Amino acid sequence: MIPGAVLGWDMGAALSLARALGVNTLIAAELLPEIEAVMVRKLNEQMEGGRDG
Repeated sequence: MIPGAVLGWDMGAALSLARALGVNTLIAAELLPEIEAVMVRKLNEQMEGGRDG
């Protein structure tokens, strides 16, 4: 855990949400890590920018 930074998602919760929404969990398990990587990078960029400006 790093204060002021996003490290990742709770993949168990994300897969449970996918299952509850009727999304194929095998597909979700393949796609979520890629989506997570982009989201984490973008969220951290936004938070970093917010501190400077």
